Amino acid sequence: MASSPSSLVFKVHRREPELIKPAKPTPHEFKLLSDIDDQEGLRFHIPLIQLYRHNPSVQGKDPVKVIREAIAKTLVFYYPFAGRLREGHNRKLMVECTGEGILFIEADADVTLEQFGDPLQPPFPCLEELLFDVPGSSGVLNCPLLLIQVSRLKCGGFLFALRLNHTMSDGQGLVQFMAAVAEIARGANAPSVPPVWERHVLSATDPPRVTCRHRAYEEVAGSTSSILTQDHLVHRSFFFSPSDITALRRLVPPLLSHCSSFEILTACLWICRTIALQPDPNEEMRIICLVNAREKFNPPLLPRGYYGNGFGLLAAVATAGELSRKPIGYALELVRKAKADMIEEYLRSTASLMVSKGRPLFTVPGTYIVSDLRRAGLEKVDFGWGNAIYGGTAKAIPELASFYIPFTNKKGEDGIVVPFCLPSPAVERFYKELEGMLKGQLVS
Repeated sequence: MASSPSSLVFKVHRREPELIKPAKPTPHEFKLLSDIDDQEGLRFHIPLIQLYRHNPSVQGKDPVKVIREAIAKTLVFYYPFAGRLREGHNRKLMVECTGEGILFIEADADVTLEQFGDPLQPPFPCLEELLFDVPGSSGVLNCPLLLIQVSRLKCGGFLFALRLNHTMSDGQGLVQFMAAVAEIARGANAPSVPPVWERHVLSATDPPRVTCRHRAYEEVAGSTSSILTQDHLVHRSFFFSPSDITALRRLVPPLLSHCSSFEILTACLWICRTIALQPDPNEEMRIICLVNAREKFNPPLLPRGYYGNGFGLLAAVATAGELSRKPIGYALELVRKAKADMIEEYLRSTASLMVSKGRPLFTVPGTYIVSDLRRAGLEKVDFGWGNAIYGGTAKAIPELASFYIPFTNKKGEDGIVVPFCLPSPAVERFYKELEGMLKGQLVS
């Protein structure tokens, strides 16, 4: 089921942005980020959004007041978030723990959750009002590392929107912080999982040793066809129900029937997107999967409580012609092989590559990035009003990245929401291909 941008327009009354400082004095020190954290591709702010229903059992409680106080108490434990990023030799990033605080905006939105329509998934109307870009706040260096806006809704529900400097944390690291805020909002004195810095665990060897091939960071010439056009970009999202995933699974050869839902969905989206963009058949197309290192290794590579970026970028490469013409099993096998490359050595080699190459950006021409947030737990963050009815990224990263977000639809089906953003003409072609796959035939 597809979701289109709503034409809904409403007013949001915002108070002046404020800085929330830690509730008690915290150490003033410098803390180095890891060599995975400070790569060029993570030097941006990522928006997330949580929607909460009215809950009669907490009648009279103000979510803004509860969350504001909980943030101040949580920052005592997560005090690096209250600091500012500085850049050192060889573009090395570090946090100066200044205790200046994070940006916080109190707001009231003249709208109810019902007016947002069904399903409650991206793209959200008036997003720039619900997560206001405070002028001068969106730089990577010397700016607040988190911006949080809590907007009360007319129905008694509220909307929690957040913008994170991605060099500080990945999805799971951020959820760990948000869960700590939620625990303290519900009355705890301290987080049940104490935060752990220890970013040196993902630092390069000295001297750096690049021991693996890193197809996600290859330097390639600019695209021959205009994949990254400046056409009118369209934000959409698609809900995949369990029966949709079963339908896609039927297209897979028996030899690959044991593949995960992530692998099958990723292969199918890679093919549909490639066909929709109509690149030159000889053009190299690349899918980059973000593979989490947290549950991957035994013994664990990252300590419990680690909230930095703990993933590797693994890439599969094929020409547009191969993806368009060959059966789904071809793309699926490439995705599986890429994911299987995620070993401890690969992450260490990535850290060394960053240091030796000046912290490069991942390959952009012909690239599609997918990040699986289904197990991050964003929707389970409970500030006292229950779980979120939607918890995840506020939108896709235009033309480049999609996220897999857990979502329960009105029928009670647990599925996956995938936001994406493509030039207008490509969107219809994308839908046509995807609908064909879900009906069990390949259109192209």
